[in-house]
Amino acid sequence: MGSPSRVRLSPSQHPLPAFAIQGISEESADKVNRLLQENHEKYHIFFNKSGFHNHIAHHLLTLYALNASPSTLQTAYDDNASYQRPPVSLEQSVVQDMHVPERYKVYLGDEKYYHDFLIFFEKEMEEKGWHDVLNEYVFKGDERADDMLVRMFAGFLHPLIHLGFGVEFQQPAIIAEALAQAAVHDTWVGKLFKGCEKQVKENGTQNVEKETLVHILEAIREDKKLSEAAKWEDGNKIRDGILKRAPEEMIKYATQYVVSEDRLEEQTAEMINATIYYTSAAQHPPHIPKFDFYYMHCVNGSIFFSSFLNQSWLSTTNKARLLQWKVWIDLAMYASRQSPALLLDEITNYHPKAGNAAGWEDVFERARKFEDDGHLSKLVRALAHGEKFCKEYEGREGFLVKGDMWRKLGHMAIDSVEAGEPHWVRSAGFAQAWDGVPLREEARL
Repeated sequence: MGSPSRVRLSPSQHPLPAFAIQGISEESADKVNRLLQENHEKYHIFFNKSGFHNHIAHHLLTLYALNASPSTLQTAYDDNASYQRPPVSLEQSVVQDMHVPERYKVYLGDEKYYHDFLIFFEKEMEEKGWHDVLNEYVFKGDERADDMLVRMFAGFLHPLIHLGFGVEFQQPAIIAEALAQAAVHDTWVGKLFKGCEKQVKENGTQNVEKETLVHILEAIREDKKLSEAAKWEDGNKIRDGILKRAPEEMIKYATQYVVSEDRLEEQTAEMINATIYYTSAAQHPPHIPKFDFYYMHCVNGSIFFSSFLNQSWLSTTNKARLLQWKVWIDLAMYASRQSPALLLDEITNYHPKAGNAAGWEDVFERARKFEDDGHLSKLVRALAHGEKFCKEYEGREGFLVKGDMWRKLGHMAIDSVEAGEPHWVRSAGFAQAWDGVPLREEARL
C-alpha cells in the first residue's frame, strides 16, 4: 500500500469489492503508479476556474481495474493531462493555519487552497493514519465533520467518488486528494440533507411510510409540483429548481425511504439497482438510447458503497448515514431532470450492436479503447458490479434490473457513446436535452 503522499498499487491487490479482471500485470501496476503520482504532484483537482473536475485518477484506476495495458493507460493519461492546470503555489503558513480549528474554516470552499489542503491532509494522515483522519474530519458527527460530509456530495458526487476510489484501492494519497477536493467545494446541497434529517428527527421513523425506491420514483414523477420544479434555464437544477421551488415536497418523498442498520447490504443493493434503473430507463424514443450525464454520476458513485460496507474502521451507524444521504441525493437528482418516464422495455428489448451473444469482455475491451475522460469506463464497471452485487436479491420487490438486463445495459452504454455525439444527454426529462440526438433507424424510414 502507498503512503499519504505516494501512490503504490500492487497487481496482487485486486480492487474491491471482488470485481476485477484477473491477471493485472506488474507493467500495468508500475505504469499506473507513475501516472497517478505525476497527477498527484502536478495538477489541480479542477482543470479550470469554473470547477470542472480533473478525472485522471478516476479514469486510470478504472482502466487498471479493467486490466488495461500500459500503453492504454498512457494514452488515456496523455489525452486528459493535455488540458489540466497546475495547483496554486503552496503556502506553508496557510497549511500551519489550518491546524487551528477556527482558522481551518476560513479556507473552505475556495479552489485556490486545494494544494494547501492536500498537504494538510497528507500531514494529518502521516501522523494519525488515514482511517482516523476520515473518522475525525468526515464521520465524527460534529459541526466540522458534517460540513465536510456535505461537501463530499457536492459537485455531482465527485469528491465522494474520489474518496471511493481511495478506499477501494487502499491508497492514502488518493484519499488525501478526495479530502482536499471536498474542502474546496460548496455546501448548498446540505439544505437537502439537513432538511431530511430534521424531518426524520421530528417525526421519527416508526410511523414513516416506508417505500421501495422504485415506488418513490413513481410518486415523485406523479407529483407535478416536484417533477416540474426544475426549469430548463436553471443554472443548477437541484439548487435553483428543486430546493427553491419544491423543497418540502422533495424532503417528504426522500424521507419515506429509511435505511436500517440491520439491512445495510440489501439496501445498498436496492440503491444500486434503483439508480441504475432510472438512469438506464430514462430513454426518449424515437431517439437512439443515450444515458443522462447527471444520472450517470449517481451510478458511478454507487459501486463504492459495497466497499464502504467492508470497512471495519467505519461504524455501522456511519455506514447507514452515508447510504441514507446517497439515497436522498439520488432521488433529488431524478426529480431535478423533470422526472422522465422510465421505460423498462427499453432495457429488456435492447439488441446489442455486437449481437446478443456478445458478453462483458466485449464491453470491457471497447471501454478500454474509448477516448474520453473516464465517464464511460466508470459506468461500464459500475453496471458490471451491479450485476454481481444485486444477484442474490433478484425477485425481491424494488429490484427491477435483473438477469440478462445487466449485460444488455453494458452494451447499451458502450453502443450509445460509440454512436457519436452527443455522447450523453443532459437532463433527460426535458425534450430540449434530446435535440441533436439521432433518431432510430426505423424512425428515419
